[in-house]
Amino acid sequence: MEFDKDLRSIQEVRNLVARAKEAQRSLAELDQAAIDRICCAVAQACADKAEPLAKMAAEETGFGRWQDKVIKNQLGSAMTWEAIRDMRTIGILREDKQRRLMEVAVPVGVVAALIPSTNPTSTAMYKTIISIKAGNAIVISPHPNARNCILETCRVMIQAAKAAGCPDGVIQCISEPSMDGTNALLRHRDVGLILATGGEAMVRAAYSSGNPALGVGPGNGPAYIEKSADIPRAVRDIFASKTFDNGTICASEQSIITEACIHTAVEAELKARGGYFLSPEEADRLSRLILRPNGTMNPVIVGKSALDIARLAGLSVPGDVKVLIAPQKEVKKGNPFLREKLCPILAYFVEDGWQSACERCIQILSIEGVGHTMTIHSEDESVIREFALKKPVSRLLVNTPAALGGVGATTGLQPALTLGCGAVGGSATSDNVGPMNLLNIRRVAWGLKEPEELLGGHAEKRAEPSRVTEKAASTLSREEIESITRAVLARLGR
Repeated sequence: MEFDKDLRSIQEVRNLVARAKEAQRSLAELDQAAIDRICCAVAQACADKAEPLAKMAAEETGFGRWQDKVIKNQLGSAMTWEAIRDMRTIGILREDKQRRLMEVAVPVGVVAALIPSTNPTSTAMYKTIISIKAGNAIVISPHPNARNCILETCRVMIQAAKAAGCPDGVIQCISEPSMDGTNALLRHRDVGLILATGGEAMVRAAYSSGNPALGVGPGNGPAYIEKSADIPRAVRDIFASKTFDNGTICASEQSIITEACIHTAVEAELKARGGYFLSPEEADRLSRLILRPNGTMNPVIVGKSALDIARLAGLSVPGDVKVLIAPQKEVKKGNPFLREKLCPILAYFVEDGWQSACERCIQILSIEGVGHTMTIHSEDESVIREFALKKPVSRLLVNTPAALGGVGATTGLQPALTLGCGAVGGSATSDNVGPMNLLNIRRVAWGLKEPEELLGGHAEKRAEPSRVTEKAASTLSREEIESITRAVLARLGR
């Protein structure tokens, strides 16, 4: 009997999880040095194949630039490993002799990893390395539009891991991805944790699966150019970020907010670096392309260049244009320019001062992207601190390209391709997710005090409550109950 694709996918998921569960038990027997050898081998193999895998991803998905995907692959492999290589994640993590506490790492078991089509190979590398570093097996669910490049990435990782002594079945990937298969993975009772990176609907499905999940919300980060900023550097960084892989990193800037006193210089610099300011008519035409009728981002613009997008919208722009810029006056929920746009399109606002700019950033984030990331370009430490105190984001990036700064490539943040948005963004963490997010900690605690010490040393008083048991509670008078209550409260110091 020939089963349809969905049934085959569901059965494959069941088989993969069962195998992963057994493999993880073997992995859990390895010490820190053995785990690190496996992670190092996987990272090295991925780094060695960074270019061919990048080309494969760009060709299969049609998103971005393969040259930039090489850097993403290096981030997901070598840079991730370099950041976590000395991290203690196996066995006893730490001991506190004074407080008589010991902390022991406990792997979550099987990690279900959902991989997006925007960053397919790099995300598969990153999630595999941090999962194994924490002592877990991983089952990867590839986006159907990036299936082949993700399967090839897994083949490279499996081969390297096995050569380094990794048990078979620790790294696996669904070969027939489907919606039903992914749902079966999310809801499988033997999945210890879900790592969800992708669209909002998929992340919501992960959180409603009944299994623990770490997911991310959409990005929609404003970039504020404050009057003290180095304007050429600020514009350079914003454009470097927004054109990196054609804007497919969710931390990338989605709007520019600047001040009236410097807007002429800012606009001149934007134009000099390839920014094209849209007329109201051009902006209206482009706005109809950005979102689909259901309010979600139109996939035809994702990862495309500014010139390609202009052609799709029927716009005539100069051949050297790098970014399309739409001037805005107010924030409205239905405005497509104020949403996440994974391509080189930016909204543009001019405000009277930093207080007004601060409020504008909050308004934009309230539409989409709350809890995620924003950027400030400034040399004024007091303004930077005010933004740090008030902005509803998990990452406030200062004087750096947001796409590369948010994932930890140009900042001191943990290198990561899963960026938590915190409670305000509907996420279970605000971290750049790393190995410590993929394990539990068992705390071993020795007694430091005798019970008598909690009662002020009056051990004999501990026997007094036994008088209550000598007489059925139902036969106690109201006065006796009040007397006993007063005695207990007095003992507790209340």
